[in-house]
Amino acid sequence: MWKKILYYIAFWKKNETDNPSSFNLKVMHGINRISILMFIFAILVIIFRLVR
Repeated sequence: MWKKILYYIAFWKKNETDNPSSFNLKVMHGINRISILMFIFAILVIIFRLVR
């Protein structure tokens, strides 16, 4: 499960010849990646403030 999440967040390309991807789909995945990274960053900030 973690491997799939890391592959999704990472910006390297997977070999997806089965799925034709359009521009809208690429933009949607990019926005999802940004929101996941912002969520992880916010959780880290909260944890840092609680520890400190």
